[in-house]
Amino acid sequence: MPKKPTGSKQVPTVQPSAVKSTTAPALENVVPTASSVTVTTTEEVQTTSTAPEIAPAATKSRRRTTAKASAASPPAPAVDVPISDVVETVVATPTVEAMPTLAEAVATAETTLAIENDAEFTLEPTLPAAIEPELIAAAEPEPESEPEFASEHAVEVVVESPPSAPARPSLFIVHITPELAAVAKVGGLGDVVFGLSRELAIRGNHVEIILPKYSSMRYDQIYAMQEVYHDLWVPWYDGAIHCTVFFGFVHDRKCFFIEPHSPDNFFNRGSIYGFKDDVLRYAFFSRAAMEFLWKSGKHPDVIHCHDWQTALVPVFLYEFYQSLGMTHPRVCLTIHNFAHQGVTGVEILHATGLHRPERFFDPTRMADNRHPRALNLLKGGIVYANFVTTVSPRYAFETKDQGQGFGLESTLHTHHIKYGGVVNGIDYDVWNPEVDHQIPTRYSIETIDGKYDNKRALRHRLMLADNDKPIVAFIGRLDPQKGLELVRHAIFYTLERGAQFVLLGSSPDERINGDFWGLKRMLNDSPDCHLEIGFDEDLSHLIYAGADMMLVPSRFEPCGLTQLIALRYGTIPVVRAIGGLADTVFDKDFSDRPLHARNGYVFQDYDNPGLESALGRAIACYRNHPDHFRELMKNAMRSDYSWNVPGQDYLNIYDYIRDV
Repeated sequence: MPKKPTGSKQVPTVQPSAVKSTTAPALENVVPTASSVTVTTTEEVQTTSTAPEIAPAATKSRRRTTAKASAASPPAPAVDVPISDVVETVVATPTVEAMPTLAEAVATAETTLAIENDAEFTLEPTLPAAIEPELIAAAEPEPESEPEFASEHAVEVVVESPPSAPARPSLFIVHITPELAAVAKVGGLGDVVFGLSRELAIRGNHVEIILPKYSSMRYDQIYAMQEVYHDLWVPWYDGAIHCTVFFGFVHDRKCFFIEPHSPDNFFNRGSIYGFKDDVLRYAFFSRAAMEFLWKSGKHPDVIHCHDWQTALVPVFLYEFYQSLGMTHPRVCLTIHNFAHQGVTGVEILHATGLHRPERFFDPTRMADNRHPRALNLLKGGIVYANFVTTVSPRYAFETKDQGQGFGLESTLHTHHIKYGGVVNGIDYDVWNPEVDHQIPTRYSIETIDGKYDNKRALRHRLMLADNDKPIVAFIGRLDPQKGLELVRHAIFYTLERGAQFVLLGSSPDERINGDFWGLKRMLNDSPDCHLEIGFDEDLSHLIYAGADMMLVPSRFEPCGLTQLIALRYGTIPVVRAIGGLADTVFDKDFSDRPLHARNGYVFQDYDNPGLESALGRAIACYRNHPDHFRELMKNAMRSDYSWNVPGQDYLNIYDYIRDV
């Protein structure tokens, strides 16, 4: 086995309650009124009979709109929409024309009606006297024609058809975001905006995205980029900053890019985050996005903003722009990670023009719960937004009731009526082994053996031994949140159990990077281990397709995309029961779900024995019960974590909060 180089190798469902307001939202929760449209159609059938008048029973139909919610969220109030029965009974003249439809129903009704004086009842048609019988006999009957009936009493029955689904109007939705996959992505936030915006658009809504024009963006992924607004002046401190707005398509998504011309050089830097003035940078971007919407005359139904970077959007809307005429938009805030909140000082009020420290340092507005002399941008977004979501129901419960809100637990309790969780989806146009052009062999459930071709390709690329051992993989940021102590332990435990281990990831913390570089040098000569410190998109696709198990041992995990992608590729996730991991992965041996719904291995405790309990069972099943492991792979690939369900959940939320 050749000695490996130390560097990278260059070979081939929320039950939302909502807050709706046409003025600045009060600090108390206000429940909006959901509108309903009911369409009732009837089909009339005419018949004759000597029976008495028919009085059909009234029916009632209810329409209830719900969204997926966390276990901790209160049930949404039911919206009852009664549908009136429309049934008429009319006594007609003795001669009535028969309807050409529902003849069988008419015949059935007539045979069951009571007949007065026990008179004989016949279904023989009665010919009108004006028509000669010979002409009738000569006529060729139409196959679909039905006989006419005559009687002294004719009863007209109006039959109610099922109510039609109310037509939902197309919505104008604007996402204001610091990230977008394909052009400016750091983590899962960019993937969420990329996938959700497409799902909303294909459902018939008009969707636009506003983000900063970073110098480090992938401009090759933007089609037909052009300047569309030249003189955008954004108030900042005691003056204003001149901005230019560009428009372009990012994989068919309509995007606006705001470029400020400022000596502060807000977005013309080498990376997206990691600067001391990040709070000021994104406060300016939020004000610029709102200024652009107002001056360009855009009045979306819903503004959807993301994380602390754009949490000032609802504050600006209700403090400034509503009084300027923007009374129609409502705001949904999605929090992807409570660990980052944008805690800052009083300077942000002077910079953005909010001023009035006595107003915003109020504990019920933006004052940080842990540091009363600091402002919390994320808290301000929670208070002012019409609805707040996070990225899984379990994480919504943990942040509100289990101490994972990083100080915002009391605020979430105050606004619990407008808070819930929606599990993220993944883009199956990108992460799908059936269509993935970045893997050597595409495969599906029916052709699952193609996965092993990718396994051989992965071993060849990483110079691993080609044998019958399972491959355990880890893909993700080398961040303490991801459970790095357990990742390190899993490397050695996997090798001890006779399996192979592959890692792909990096950290902005040089100390963490240095630690894993030391592990890489230590294990570089092993034919069963490869650590790739960095990130390679093509290699990540190959690892998902070629590995047998995917390790996600997080300390906390709002949702997690790694396990969702692994499921699609038939790579069995081994996860800790936390956040979105608990909402999406169900243990093969201990889950209370039916066997066909179990799709991975789960452990509870954040310690080495907990990890070993799940990872050991996975390796043992692969080796000792290959037929069971293969069925588990198929269960994983059947799991549907596309944007279909979460897309509808968000539309339900928009319908609750929008101005109607």
